[in-house]
Amino acid sequence: MTADIDPFRAIGLSRLAHTLKAEGRSIIHMEFGQPSTGAPPAAIAEAHRVLDTDAMGYWESTPLRERIARLYDERYGATVHPDNILITNGASPALVLALNAAFAPGDRIALARPGYVAYRNTLKALHMVPVEIDCGPEVRFQLTAGAVAALDPAPAGLIVASPANPTGTIIAADELAAIAAVCAERGIRIISDEIYHGLSYVGPTPSILSFAPDAFVINSFSKYWSMAGWRLGWLVAPDDLLAQCRALIGNLFLTAPSLAQHAGLAAMDETEVLEGHVAAYACNRDLMLAALPGLGLGQGSGSIAPPDGAFYIWADIGHLTDNSLSFCEQLLRDTGVATAPGVDFDPVHGHRFMRFSFAVSTEEIEEALRRMEPWFAGRSAMPGA
Repeated sequence: MTADIDPFRAIGLSRLAHTLKAEGRSIIHMEFGQPSTGAPPAAIAEAHRVLDTDAMGYWESTPLRERIARLYDERYGATVHPDNILITNGASPALVLALNAAFAPGDRIALARPGYVAYRNTLKALHMVPVEIDCGPEVRFQLTAGAVAALDPAPAGLIVASPANPTGTIIAADELAAIAAVCAERGIRIISDEIYHGLSYVGPTPSILSFAPDAFVINSFSKYWSMAGWRLGWLVAPDDLLAQCRALIGNLFLTAPSLAQHAGLAAMDETEVLEGHVAAYACNRDLMLAALPGLGLGQGSGSIAPPDGAFYIWADIGHLTDNSLSFCEQLLRDTGVATAPGVDFDPVHGHRFMRFSFAVSTEEIEEALRRMEPWFAGRSAMPGA
């Protein structure tokens, strides 16, 4: 039995953007949550050293697991044993591992809508049933304990993302604690995607481990550490499913790239460089939020929830179009600014939303705004425009 998987439409737009670039067009890539900065200098230097001195092979770095465990103590005051950390080829395999270890085909797994497109499609690929919770502007497009408590019957699992993609909103500590309590009461296993931790503009971001020690936690070097192309991430697995996770990772994925593990360990202590990236994203965020009214966006009540973290803005364009895919494609063709259509993240309401990533340079943000302001000003309000 095969699964019916929706395409990741932003990837198609990105292909078009690269085709236009090959034709000589100037393209600004705001379609993916991919930092424009490279890996920190210490990571690059360590990679060069390892390439010159180590033949490498299948390997899971004990020093890297120990350093990640220390990160949980430093950031959250949470105790995580290094043995509970599995190094993965990015966050996507970590999601597959957690779902395979904890659930069976046919299990119902709840998640927020809007939400990251791969949650829904990975569940479908594993023959599990996505139970989408409609999260509108009145709850800042985020999960609430009340919404989880209202699910009938209770799902087997819940995927939590804070900061979230595509909105960047963060679940406050008291609400996250309430969600954890509801899940404990109803026997719902939590998978928390914390890939955007470290990228916050409103203060510390709580980890689910502070409230649900038996939760799975997914993270990656792709965002805060600016190492998307290195394909390095991890899964924190609970004691009761750790052996199953280790069996799965050995059979499905073997090990993460040795070179990336060496570089990732070096990257973790490049605090000054990494916090400089966050400062640049904060500047970009401010520029975007200040410019949105000039684009005719964000003027309706609650139509934009200013991002608390990550590097996205989720914008309502329903007054301009009822087809976000064609809208984003036309924007790309006319201005060279690549963005993501909302239908990737919300198959119900996403036809009237789009997502901007501000993980590019500040200079690119300024240029993108210069291009987009006259384009948006000239748009009609006709459906499908």
